[in-house]
Amino acid sequence: MRVLVTGGAGFIGSNLVRRLLADTTHEVVILDALTYAGGRDTIADLVEDPRVSFVPGDITDRAVVTSAMSGCDVVMHLAAESHVDRSLVDPDVFMRTNCLGTNVLCDVALTVGVRTFLHVSTDEVYGSRVEGTFTEDDPLRPTSPYSASKAASDLIALSHHRSFGLDVRVTRASNNYGPFQYPEKIIPLFATRLMDGHDVPLYGDGRQVRDWLHVDDHCAALLTVLERGVAGGVYNIGGSRELSNRELTGRLLELTGRDPSHVTEVPDRPGHDFRYSISTGRLRELGWEPEVGIDEGLAATVEWYRSNRWWWEPRRAAPSPLR
Repeated sequence: MRVLVTGGAGFIGSNLVRRLLADTTHEVVILDALTYAGGRDTIADLVEDPRVSFVPGDITDRAVVTSAMSGCDVVMHLAAESHVDRSLVDPDVFMRTNCLGTNVLCDVALTVGVRTFLHVSTDEVYGSRVEGTFTEDDPLRPTSPYSASKAASDLIALSHHRSFGLDVRVTRASNNYGPFQYPEKIIPLFATRLMDGHDVPLYGDGRQVRDWLHVDDHCAALLTVLERGVAGGVYNIGGSRELSNRELTGRLLELTGRDPSHVTEVPDRPGHDFRYSISTGRLRELGWEPEVGIDEGLAATVEWYRSNRWWWEPRRAAPSPLR
């Protein structure tokens, strides 16, 4: 099977490519614009594999997309602007990449005869809730330019299934963590700053709740949907490991040997969603279960950043709390 992975030089994408290559029957085309969140160094070992082709380019560029997608059986679409705080400052780029880019990809997929189009989205499209969990049938109520652009891209992709018969499958995942995550997101940002003895900024009172999903479990879920999902299906992917941001910070303090004096409370960001929580029953019916526990996953992630300073130090983000 020949698979196009958009955003394959980024965090989740590069981990997905590694998982795909574990199956010797797969060939992978990586399409990535190499923005700040992706890098050639992230995939340097991957492109040495003769089964991997790398195409630098923007998913809004129809000619580039057509060239990269031609001959592929499957598209796994992960390329996106994905940072809430950045979307509050520059929403235009989110609409262009996430909405226009998805439309171009779907249209080209129809033209070149792709068999399955897997669109990777986020639980943030549902908005926030204090109690209970969102199911795939709940209405979309995004609250930031980022989540609004992803909700729109979900609908764009699904419209190509309903209008043109493209086999589109949509996944909506909770907060990911693991190796190769750009150090602007809360776990790598806090871990790397604490390792170096710096303070970390915590939004508001830190009571916001997120469900944490290890990237390995996410990639396994994507392949499950690819193999066993149905055309037009929407599948939530969650780790069932809910933590408040303050609880998460406490665990990172322990793993890095720091004390609470390194935590600085800063003003909350505009429109900060209080809690994300999704039901994963539909996906579990396909045989998927998360395998990485939060304690082992966080410990392994902190250790990865401790051992791979070469990767994150050049990317060190400005000290701002995210998501």
